[in-house]
Amino acid sequence: MRGREYLTKSEQYAEVYNKGSSWLSDLMVMKALPNGLTFSRYGFSVSRRVGGAVVRNQVKRRLREILRSAPLEPGWDIMFIARPKVAGASFASVEKSVHGLLSRAGLLTREYEGASLRID
Repeated sequence: MRGREYLTKSEQYAEVYNKGSSWLSDLMVMKALPNGLTFSRYGFSVSRRVGGAVVRNQVKRRLREILRSAPLEPGWDIMFIARPKVAGASFASVEKSVHGLLSRAGLLTREYEGASLRID
């Protein structure tokens, strides 16, 4: 099921990067573009400026885990571009940043929008 929920081709990334709307936070940039499908897909761009391979993979694992439980509105391609500051951030601050970006973009389902974020 990996191919369904992720952006898998460089053309998909390029289209979202070039045509998508952007939202910024101190830890990352989020770009989103309607995809016309009945589900949303997401992808990550973590450059070498963030850190070595271990750090970059850790950032991607964190983002995947956060988005796995986020109730996204269907029909969007979403791309997260990590900034170097994300490497030293805690899981809770990355989660808060991701949910803030999704909320500002209106990509969280309405039921989730009303609920408060619990961060320990």
